[in-house]
Amino acid sequence: MVKSIVSPSLLSCDLANIATDAAQMLSYGADWLHMDIMDGHFVPNLSFGPPVIGSLRKANKEAFLDCHLMVSQPANWVEPMAKAGTNLFTFHIESELPEGGAAALIKSIKDAGMKVAIALKPDTPAEAIDPYADQLDMVLVMTVVPGFSGQSFMGEMMPKVKAIRAKYPEMDIQVDGGLSPKTVDSATAAGANVVVAASAIFGSNDRKGVIDALRASIDRSLV
Repeated sequence: MVKSIVSPSLLSCDLANIATDAAQMLSYGADWLHMDIMDGHFVPNLSFGPPVIGSLRKANKEAFLDCHLMVSQPANWVEPMAKAGTNLFTFHIESELPEGGAAALIKSIKDAGMKVAIALKPDTPAEAIDPYADQLDMVLVMTVVPGFSGQSFMGEMMPKVKAIRAKYPEMDIQVDGGLSPKTVDSATAAGANVVVAASAIFGSNDRKGVIDALRASIDRSLV
């Protein structure tokens, strides 16, 4: 049975104090730390890269680093991300894949000692994961257009989550984009058990309360 996982996105933290904010998230009960890796090509924004991941790993040796790669050529990032201390490497099925396709990339990620997930943009159907589902540790359903924090939650993505949950009852399903205590119930009711939240947590005066509320929603749906 899947379990509830809350993964605060450090894209919305105080970047001058990322290690402090990361430690605070863990002390408030977060399970993972979500890191958005953007190359300025696959998405227009630029964000973290392996040096930041490596620095965060040194500061938080036991943290589970959940890394979402919004990059054009994810195969080029496997080795540096592994060396930096990444636990979970999530790549977009819409990106430029190496020779051998997604299956070859999945194998290289696992061979590097990381868990692996596929991310789906809003326009990508749930069926895109079917050829690789038995090789995956997680699927990420984007509930915003990837690239920027602070967008509105796309409730129309919930049938995609429901379809994946129905077909793969033991799969970890992550949702990312616009999640907050006000929007999370529809995502967890659809079958998501891994919730990413950025501005909802870091923009709140009660960060722990937001994390607790997100977890409570997942737990209600898992009963």
